[in-house]
Amino acid sequence: MRIISICPSNTELAAYLKLTSSLVGVDNYSDWPEEIRSLPRLGPDLNIDMDKVEALQPDLVLASLSVPGMERNIEELEKRKIPYVIVPNPKTLTEVGECLLFVGEVTNTSDKAQQLFEKYISILENYERLSKQVQTPKTLYWEWWAKPIFTPGEENWLTEISKLAGGRNVFEDIPQASIKTNWEEVRKRNPDVICVIWVGVQKEKVNPKVIMKRADVHQMDAIKNKQLYILEEPLFCRPSPRLLLGLNKIASILHPHIYPPFNEHIDCLLDS
Repeated sequence: MRIISICPSNTELAAYLKLTSSLVGVDNYSDWPEEIRSLPRLGPDLNIDMDKVEALQPDLVLASLSVPGMERNIEELEKRKIPYVIVPNPKTLTEVGECLLFVGEVTNTSDKAQQLFEKYISILENYERLSKQVQTPKTLYWEWWAKPIFTPGEENWLTEISKLAGGRNVFEDIPQASIKTNWEEVRKRNPDVICVIWVGVQKEKVNPKVIMKRADVHQMDAIKNKQLYILEEPLFCRPSPRLLLGLNKIASILHPHIYPPFNEHIDCLLDS
């Protein structure tokens, strides 16, 4: 089966199902696993070069509607009669796991998908058990865009990750997936920990000075206690099972005496 993925999370789902050898092309932002880096690049996920897609003669394109604007890709796939499926757009960690089952079904790897899904759920359940040992949850502010400031609200897996890691998203009271806010509001909520994951920006290119120049930042508990973290955006912002690595990382930062240590070379879903 010749498969094309046109967004990073779908590429990662395919990789977990051992389908990298079936991939014949990916979007520009797909960067994991290492073996897909030599594949033909088909453009950014919001502007896929459909001439290149068509030339690769895929049996199936793994498409998405997770970001506004992706509908243009679907329209073009329809127009050219290129076979495709739209991988569901999950809002919860369980729904992220269910995407494995969906991709497994459309790629004839359902048995592998079911095994992975069961392991995925058991890992979440283990973190749920560990979170009950936390006596004082730490408050977290997640920043995924700086100007204007955007942060996740209640209807977002980062709020769920916060709880499983023994924390609490300071914007969990707002029933939205993504919230446009301002620095004054963030400062009022005075989080214990600040986590910076600017969407689409590599960790190395995030400049913490942007935050440190903001009004009264040095009066905040997170800054006083040196709890500002620049984190790997792909481990927190993409709806793929790699969110488990993000969960592992933030949990080990917040409560290292309770949660397992983070090792970037170990994927708890793939490794024993």
